[in-house]
Amino acid sequence: MARQKGPLKYVGTLGDIRHFKIKGNQGYFAGLTGGPTADQIATDPAFQRTRENMNEFGGCALAGKSIRVGLASLMKNMADSQVTGRLTAIMKKINLEDGSEARGKRAVLISQEPQFLEGFEFNRFTSFDGTFSAPFTITPGANRDESTLDVPAFNPLNYLSIPAGATHFRIINGISVISDFEFNAVSKVYEPKENALNELKAVEYSNYLPVDQAIATTTSLVATLPGTPTMTTDVKVVNVVGIEFYQQVNSNYYVFAQGNAMKISELF
Repeated sequence: MARQKGPLKYVGTLGDIRHFKIKGNQGYFAGLTGGPTADQIATDPAFQRTRENMNEFGGCALAGKSIRVGLASLMKNMADSQVTGRLTAIMKKINLEDGSEARGKRAVLISQEPQFLEGFEFNRFTSFDGTFSAPFTITPGANRDESTLDVPAFNPLNYLSIPAGATHFRIINGISVISDFEFNAVSKVYEPKENALNELKAVEYSNYLPVDQAIATTTSLVATLPGTPTMTTDVKVVNVVGIEFYQQVNSNYYVFAQGNAMKISELF
């Protein structure tokens, strides 16, 4: 793939060369036009493998989207511009582990392969562990419908990487249900096995805590899913922990655009 270095910055096609931007990357790129037509890809036996890959990729993208939708209230301040592609790539790894279905119809069995998602950082430039190093524990509820995050007393100056200008922070405990996805032979698309449970979520924030004062007591945050749902073996509950930084101006708190961090701490 070519990269433009000159002063002309444009997108579109000139002759046989296509010029474009790639989200999350600086600069302008160029590549040759051409390739098979949409009809060839859809019907030509030579593109059977391509159709299988496209089908499974669509299922992986839907599974990744369910995580983003379940945690939508946190994504704006926590995620980098390439989080969608990174989640889809992990779902593809999970998809490849299914040996029970034919190519093009393999399921995305998150309930059986949760290790691929454990520790996932929503911002690859700002890791949670590098921002928040205080000890904490997560205790799932017996029915898998809630999670308790406990952070013992600590001094933020010793355990936080604090952005310049921040006066306060909040700790976040969030949970969201992610279903396994399987190919529906009737609709010809991937669907969640547990549609009613998929994307259920609960997010709890701590109080606004000053960055320059020791936290004298344990911070305990209990996130509980609404409606007391009954979990099944076809779902996992994604438990994220995060931290957001703020600047206090008079009585208002303004969240920082950078310096915040969140990761998937565990799945249960």
